[in-house]
Amino acid sequence: MLDKLEAIQQRFNDVAEQLTQPDAMSDMKRYKTLNKEYKDLNKIVVEYKAYQNVLANIDSAKEVIANEKDEDFRQMAKDELEALYPEQERLETVIKDLLLPKDPNDSKDVIMEIRAGAGGDEAAIFAGDLQRMYMRYAERHGLKMDLIDATEGTSGGYKEIILAVKGEDVYGKLKFESGVHRVQRVPATETQGRIHTSVASIVVMPEAEELDVQIDMNDVRKDLFMSSGPGGQSVNTTYSAVRLTHLPTGLVAQCQDQKSQLKNFDKALQVLRSRLYEIELAKKNEVEGAARKSMIGGGDRSDKIRTYNYPQGRVTDHRIGFTVYNLASVMEGNIDDFVEQLRLAESAERLKEGVS
Repeated sequence: MLDKLEAIQQRFNDVAEQLTQPDAMSDMKRYKTLNKEYKDLNKIVVEYKAYQNVLANIDSAKEVIANEKDEDFRQMAKDELEALYPEQERLETVIKDLLLPKDPNDSKDVIMEIRAGAGGDEAAIFAGDLQRMYMRYAERHGLKMDLIDATEGTSGGYKEIILAVKGEDVYGKLKFESGVHRVQRVPATETQGRIHTSVASIVVMPEAEELDVQIDMNDVRKDLFMSSGPGGQSVNTTYSAVRLTHLPTGLVAQCQDQKSQLKNFDKALQVLRSRLYEIELAKKNEVEGAARKSMIGGGDRSDKIRTYNYPQGRVTDHRIGFTVYNLASVMEGNIDDFVEQLRLAESAERLKEGVS
């Protein structure tokens, strides 16, 4: 492992040197690639330096124990060792995790689709609650969330809402949110105080770039229609809303959020490209076999992944058996515990299975 870390340290130094060259920004594509590599390598280098420091302190403490005559100094060194060994073990775990081959999609932005399922009006209200939860999470982490398209529920919330979320490692953070989310609570419309169960489904797709998916525009039918949702004065007055149909697959994407037809077209194309990319990813995962379709990483949109139980103030992720009793905080966007536990579970599986 140390040889690998030394090689990474050397590559980090090389990349840092290239970024300081006067002509570094003459090729923006290369500059962005180098800058991303610098950030990725820096995460490892920081932990490696901390690890080197711990190893050096361990050697120093051992030397004191072996050579020092003063018993008080020897005891201090022994106490230091007791603290250093767990830190060494922790850093080794962190570094091994960082050295695991990363999902190349983790650094991508995402398209998030939230749809009300069984439960009627209450399901739509719950879909709205989930949208707000992710919006709060995005705000806390400096992520940008943009509306692409929405169909509002008759009593609030959304029958369907499609969002673009942009920032650092967004897919890596949110990819495990795909699946069926279940809520158990007394709906506002319930007069007899009975607890209802409703569901909403979430799909998180890495935002595909043109290089990821080539779309022949001859295979795409473009339809224009009047906006029927948010959008200001242009609503129901101009044909600015855009619906794109990919004829070979039957996939449909639309956007009516912007006043500009061109902007709506770009956003709809963005969604269509990401949906096509998701299909290609599913095929790739199928070929790569069960190791990539683990309990954590399956991402099957039909799987019931999480329950939000209001009477008990409980949120449970069924994939990893992880439960918290701070539902109100979770609904305010504090889902970091779930994001981290799911990431750790995936890392543990990959280490166990030796995924390369």
